[in-house]
Amino acid sequence: MYEPLTEQKAVALAIRLGLFQEDALLSCQEIGDGNLNLVFRIVNERTNDSIIIKQALPYAKVVGESWPLTLKRATIESQALRTFASYVPQYVPKVYYSDETLAITVMEDLSHLQIARRGLIEGKTFPKLSEHIGEFVAKTAFYTSDFGMNQQQKKKLAQQFTNPELCKITEDLVFTDPFFDHDTNSFETELRADVEQLWQDDELKREAAKLKRLFLTKADVLLHGDLHTGSIFASDDDTKVIDPEFAFYGPIGFDLGQFFANLLLNALSRHESEREPLFTHIEKTWDVFVRTFTTCWQESNEPYARVSFVLDDIVSDALVEAIGFAGCEVIRRTIGLAHVADLDELPLERRLEAKRHALRLGRELIVQREHLPIHAIKRLVQQTAHVNS
Repeated sequence: MYEPLTEQKAVALAIRLGLFQEDALLSCQEIGDGNLNLVFRIVNERTNDSIIIKQALPYAKVVGESWPLTLKRATIESQALRTFASYVPQYVPKVYYSDETLAITVMEDLSHLQIARRGLIEGKTFPKLSEHIGEFVAKTAFYTSDFGMNQQQKKKLAQQFTNPELCKITEDLVFTDPFFDHDTNSFETELRADVEQLWQDDELKREAAKLKRLFLTKADVLLHGDLHTGSIFASDDDTKVIDPEFAFYGPIGFDLGQFFANLLLNALSRHESEREPLFTHIEKTWDVFVRTFTTCWQESNEPYARVSFVLDDIVSDALVEAIGFAGCEVIRRTIGLAHVADLDELPLERRLEAKRHALRLGRELIVQREHLPIHAIKRLVQQTAHVNS
């Protein structure tokens, strides 16, 4: 039967599963700081070997038991990690064990790395981050698409990753609630006039609705579904993507857009002279994605892989989607239910300035997405720095 683990029960489970030697001296700490799950780190004090046990809760931690959630997301997560590992094992943690009833995944401990969001807030650059994420997204996208795998197998895989409950969270919190006066929204009182202006912007709403429709209907590739900088462990040389419990089949540009948005939010938290590494990461991620996806395409046996303009159309559509989705994510992380520490940890006056900038930037990313090359994002950040620019 399902029951939430405690630190003591997590240790007992690790012993029962034989994950440590019999003479192990085990310690355990619950280290989860996310919105949805319990995360236990168990260490053998004699050898310093360690594992992570992640358990889904039947409700959203960020809200409480009034917001029930499916436990199936734990199975989705473990299956997604294993699927991604078949294409890019270097970029995901190893999965040792999973249990659908207990809603747990036992995996490699990545404590030697740092959550990318925290490192970026501290001013670290993670020089390999964009190269690694570009390759991760390109290979997982291509090899789970109709061009990279048998189409019938792809349909079965898409069925396996049907994830309506967690998709509903994205549909509401990213694509709907921030654009209306909804009770899930959360923002400083001083932003009320800026937010109400956004809610009255019919052009913005029309374009956001188009992006929501893409999210609802376009099943291109297996997505991570929540690829922000808090779902990435990193160091100067290593990158690991975690937490794919939102995984589902969706539009190819979505993961890229989420990643771009969270780099942009970090850029807005910095002084203008310190933003260049973030712009470099965005442009390099895109360049590596295109180069890697193109190589996979050219090596494919799919008949249309020999038709270059098909690839051109796919890549062009992916960028338009990514920029639009990034705009939605920037807005929702500013005034929606789940914020980012990049902005929320700023002193009040700087925070308000950065959040107003984020709202202007998010809007323009959405409405201008069809006409923005990747290198124009930096210029758009500069242009939206002030109301009358």
